[in-house]
Amino acid sequence: MTEKIQTLRDSAAMRWTALLLLALAMFCAYIFMDILSPIKDLMQTEREWDSLAFGTMQGAETFLNVFVFFLIFAGIILDKMGVRFTAVLSGAVMLVGGLIKYYAIHESFKGSGTEAWFTANLNYIPLFDELGVSPFYGEIVDEAGNLLRPAMPASAKLAAVGFMLFGCGAEMAGITVSRGIVKWFKGRETALAMGSEMALARLGVATCMIFSPYFAKLGEDINVSRSVAFGVVLLCIALIMFITYFFMDKKLDSQTGEAEEKDDPFKVSDIGKILSSLGFWLVALLCVLYYSAIFPFQKYAVNMLQCNLTLTPGEGFWASNSVTIVQYVVMLLVAACSFASNFIKTNKGLKYGLMGLAVIALVVYCYMGYMRGTAETIFAVFPLLAVAITPILGNYVDHKGKAASMLMIGSLLLIICHLTFAFILPLFKGNAAGGTIVAYVTILVLGASFSLVPAALWPSVPKLVDEKIIGSAYALIFWIQNIGLWLFPLLIGKVLTSTNPEGALAHELDYTWALVMLACLGVAALLIGIYLKAVDKKKHLGLEEPNIKA
Repeated sequence: MTEKIQTLRDSAAMRWTALLLLALAMFCAYIFMDILSPIKDLMQTEREWDSLAFGTMQGAETFLNVFVFFLIFAGIILDKMGVRFTAVLSGAVMLVGGLIKYYAIHESFKGSGTEAWFTANLNYIPLFDELGVSPFYGEIVDEAGNLLRPAMPASAKLAAVGFMLFGCGAEMAGITVSRGIVKWFKGRETALAMGSEMALARLGVATCMIFSPYFAKLGEDINVSRSVAFGVVLLCIALIMFITYFFMDKKLDSQTGEAEEKDDPFKVSDIGKILSSLGFWLVALLCVLYYSAIFPFQKYAVNMLQCNLTLTPGEGFWASNSVTIVQYVVMLLVAACSFASNFIKTNKGLKYGLMGLAVIALVVYCYMGYMRGTAETIFAVFPLLAVAITPILGNYVDHKGKAASMLMIGSLLLIICHLTFAFILPLFKGNAAGGTIVAYVTILVLGASFSLVPAALWPSVPKLVDEKIIGSAYALIFWIQNIGLWLFPLLIGKVLTSTNPEGALAHELDYTWALVMLACLGVAALLIGIYLKAVDKKKHLGLEEPNIKA
């Protein structure tokens, strides 16, 4: 006899439907998060944002989360108000921030009173400027009155304000989705669910890389605000996904008799319990180091490829708008076939057939990227291998464990990839085919290493803290992570500014030292991973043990 389904959570179809709603919302958020990354060169020519202005604006995404401790409050809200309320709130905050950023980039901002105000103000923020952590900056002149550094463009300042609000919503959504998955999948396929959610969400990176330049260059004129408008529409869809999840989650609670709001009030001592855990601190440090070497890099990756590859833009069909759609369809075919193959257990012919089709489609996709001759279509391959292997890794952690070991492997791959970008890729300057092949392989491996984090790290958190304060634990990890996500886009911009001649063109920058800095983060992550494994073995934290007990 089959087991009688008591609640929505007991139904595999309903569990995965809830996951799909959360994943689609994060898919949309990931697109907006990097919406300007593939058009950094256009922001320099169309809005006069140099590397420092671009990096400062990108780093502003996490400013309120870090320095106003919004993420800590988000965790408290999550623990007190529950998953569904916090999910809808995060979607609304993301949308408001997105609309502000859209106005900042739009043509109507030019010459407006708002532009005049932002030009004249926010050039000096007391205390934050003294500490060197201000999200804005003014001009610098020497004693003779010579301009050493122009002030941050007004459009970049307002875009930074909008991005701060978006960042609050996005990070709140991140901890909420993690908590929601734990709620629906605890004792079941937790790592597989988290890995699958992140695999789908990261398709947003590829979608952004393909369509942001597409919309910016649509028609005969270049208009970067169209790219942001595309992202805002997707944020509306994300909010709809969260609202749909709200009703589904409410139905689950009515079946289980669980209260969405917590009976016990939040206590400051709860945070003390979390911070007293050595395992928590090691996981948090791994997180900040690893993510700081990935997310800030994504914001500069397209421009890095433009500077290190010799690409000839395609002509005819390869330069048309139609090829963008075709390539995206091929990308979806790669993702769908590789992802679906993980869930076919009995029909080996179908399983390997889908895997083979995915490989063929991936080769076609890469060939199309090469023929188009654009860096953004090359970097868009970043999440595709991750989509294929993240469910495999999540399933392995669920049934076999070895989460700490996987984090060490991910850190090692991270080091190799950034050093390859820094020292090997530039050697192929002038060799279009060779450079493209090296770029594709390195980007795919980097994406694969990234997939180890959601599959191994996030499912480990419930093993380290009490269930009642999981939301706060995720919030603290995300807060620590956000310090790196604020700092390193800014540092990359500063390194590029200091290691390149003044007035260097957007496609002629030297990224060597910026990439070495990111590789050093990988080294630190590897050392902490080794120590974490030793601590786990000594204190029996359970990180190397499977999530699903036999």
